Amino acid sequence: MERWRDMVLREKMFPCQSREAVVTVQTYHNGNMDGYLQHPRLSGREKIQSLSQMILLLNSLIDMEDCPNPSLPLVPSVGPGSDSAKVFRIQILFREHYTWQGRLIWQNENLEVVFHSAIELIQLFDEMLGD
Repeated sequence: MERWRDMVLREKMFPCQSREAVVTVQTYHNGNMDGYLQHPRLSGREKIQSLSQMILLLNSLIDMEDCPNPSLPLVPSVGPGSDSAKVFRIQILFREHYTWQGRLIWQNENLEVVFHSAIELIQLFDEMLGD
């Protein structure tokens, strides 16, 4: 019985190397932001105005991956658009619905934090960007 359960879990949670996005935040206040998201599946930058919009966009991009196909190239390193811009790399290593596991890397501060869910990712952003 346990072996069957383990096989089912393995089928649901696929690791993917292309699950990396770059988020640049220019302003942030109470969950509202002015920034953009870059991902290998996007032809350019996608404007984002809230943490919830960021999560929904990331989720739709991951849905398109159809893992475990070969990974997409990583998003090239970007410099901040201005001195006050904050640049983050989001690496989603595993996903089952909205239970994401991955790393949030704050490039400006050379800080890396592990997250275990989309909610925790939102909380990390809010703590790091909060007033």
